[in-house]
This record gives sequence, C-alpha cells and structure tokens, in this order.
Amino acid sequence: MNAQKSDVLIIGGGIMGASSAFFLSRRGRAVTLLERDQIGQYASGVNFGNVRRQGRYLGQLELANRSWALWKRLPKLIDDDLEFIPSGHMRVCYREDEIAELEAYAAAPEAVQLDLKIYRGAELHQRFGFLGPEVKGGSYAPHDGHANPRLAAPAFARAARRLGARIEERTEVADVQKVNGLFHVTTTDGQLFAAEQLLITAGAWAARLSEQFGEPVPLEPNGPQMSVTEPVPYALPTVIGVFTKIKEEVIYFRQIPRGNIIIGGGNRCAPDMVNRRAFFKPESLLNQMRQMRRLLPGAENLNIIRVWSGIESYTPDSLPVMGPSGMVDGLFYAFGFCGHGFQLGPGVGDVMAELISTGSTSTLISPFDIRRFTQPSLTAQLSTSLLSTGKLI
Repeated sequence: MNAQKSDVLIIGGGIMGASSAFFLSRRGRAVTLLERDQIGQYASGVNFGNVRRQGRYLGQLELANRSWALWKRLPKLIDDDLEFIPSGHMRVCYREDEIAELEAYAAAPEAVQLDLKIYRGAELHQRFGFLGPEVKGGSYAPHDGHANPRLAAPAFARAARRLGARIEERTEVADVQKVNGLFHVTTTDGQLFAAEQLLITAGAWAARLSEQFGEPVPLEPNGPQMSVTEPVPYALPTVIGVFTKIKEEVIYFRQIPRGNIIIGGGNRCAPDMVNRRAFFKPESLLNQMRQMRRLLPGAENLNIIRVWSGIESYTPDSLPVMGPSGMVDGLFYAFGFCGHGFQLGPGVGDVMAELISTGSTSTLISPFDIRRFTQPSLTAQLSTSLLSTGKLI
C-alpha cells in the first residue's frame, strides 16, 4: 500500500490539533490532520468558552499570555470571528481567608500582565451590585473574557485547509508505529499515512496512543456539566467564577449578547469512552441553581432551555502533557488540558508549530513534560537544570 506522505501528521481535531495544523501550515509545513469524528466535537466544542488567564498555575501564564495576544488578532489571522469579547473576568469568594489567596496570586510576578484588582466589602458590591450578599471578595481581570467554543476548532481547521493542510474527518486511526524513520498511521478504512513527525492531540483518547510508544499517562476522562437559560436583557458582560475548595461551590457563568446566561461547574460526570457519549446529571442542574441563587440572586427563577456535556481529560496534577516525547524522536504531544484548555488553544498551536519546526520554543512548557509521569526522577533533574540555566524548552 502506498502511504500518503506529509511533513507532519496530527491525530486529533480539537482546538489544539486544528490550531497546530494552522500554525504549522503558516510555517510552510505540509500537514495532515486526522479526526475520528468531527472537528471540535468533544471538549473543544462543548466547554464553557472562558478566555481566562487568571487563576491558572503561575507556570502556565507565559503560555496563556502568548495565547491571549493571539486571541486579539484572530479575526484577521484566521479570517473568522469566534465571538471573542474581552469583557473582563471576576473570581469571587465566600470567605475572608480566600481573599488573601486571591491577593497573593495577584501579587505574584508571573501575574503582572493580568492587571488584577482585588475587591472586597462595600467596594465589591458597589462595583458588582448584582452579586449576592454571601460574596465577600473577588479578583478582577480586565483583559480576560469569553468566546464561542463551537466556532473555534472548525475555524482553525478551515484556515489551515486554505493554507494547504489536509483535514480528514470521519477517519479513525487503527494503528500507529514508527518504521525506518517515518511514522506510519493506518486507519480503520485501510488508508495509510506517513510523516517524519507526529503530533498527538487526541484529548481524552491520547493516552492510548502515547502508551503505544512506551509513555503511559494516568489520564482520567470527565464530562463538564453545562446549562443555558432563556434569553433575558443583556446586563452582565463580565464572566463570573467562584474561587473555592468546595467542589459543589465551583460555579461560573457568562451572559452572551443574545441574552442567554451560560452556566457551568459543580460535579462532573464520567463519560462512556467506548461509545463516546457524555452525560448530564439532573442533580448537577439542581446544584447549579442552588449555587446561582447565592451568586446571582434571581437567576434560579430563569428557565433552563438546554443542558449538555462533553468529554474532557484530566491529569493527576491538573497540568497538561505538552512537548516532545521523552523516548521517540519526532513525536510530540499536546493533550490533557484538564477542562481549562480553551483559552490556551491558539498559543498551544503556535508553540507546537514552533517546537516541531525549529526544535525549541521561547515559551515555558517544561512543567508539562510527559516525563513527569514516565520518568519522574529525570524530570526532577531537568527542572533543577532549567532553574540554574534559565533555559526554556
């Protein structure tokens, strides 16, 4: 069988894979992207749509800042509107001791570009008068915002295709191996693809592929619990999320200009990975309404017109796997973004294209090295070396 050759093969058509295909194509690389179902069908297309930097692991802010700079340019860069609105993002809390944690985060040197402002007491309720009386404080990020996740991955895929990338949907991978310096990917319909470099961006299914190359990752699939209200007059441009260590209290909402309020958070639900089905639990909606009553009094009286879920993947340390393989030359990963990868999408694609094309990247990604799971002692040595030399990979 003759293999269909390209410079780079990408497995997985979420926002990470689609944006990587776009940025690789901009660098003149011949790219083939294989997606088992449809572009952006799972985590990328069904998430909350937060374009949020604040609250992230501080070591991830360099990547988030690079992505944020791209979000501002996307309409011209990909010739598509993802409904990005830099409306501001507010992390609120119910307890005084949590305000101190928000203040410490805002004071960290890594967070300087976020221009965070801490509100508490009367000043908080004067600035955000719609918040419930239980809310004690909050951290406001004026440049963060939200976008439409259903539009993002398909828009990047269309832009990549216009630059010459081959985007294959409904193409399921049956076997992946490296033979004589080339990665060979065989699909269930008998096609054979080959390339010198392979990028795995297969989301919750990526660990099955990394394990084939001797790099298992303890990836846990989960389904976000999302709902949306009937439209009401547009009055809440700021994205609101609760900072708390109590799982049931984790709730967030945003209102879109059409008037609907999109709600997420609370308990997650394990998906059916064999049949690729996600579920929404009725008790999730009940908890969301209880929490919304505390956060936005009166919202619990609105009609919920739709609920949904998706399939996301979570690592034990809540950080993604991103970067080169620790065992196989030419193999790269970008998966396991733990429910907060949407904002990172453009930046991940740009960084992976830079890394794959040049062998290095100017953006810090060493905390996401797959070797922290497969070779933890080596990763500890690497971290020490990076701290002493200042080198970024």
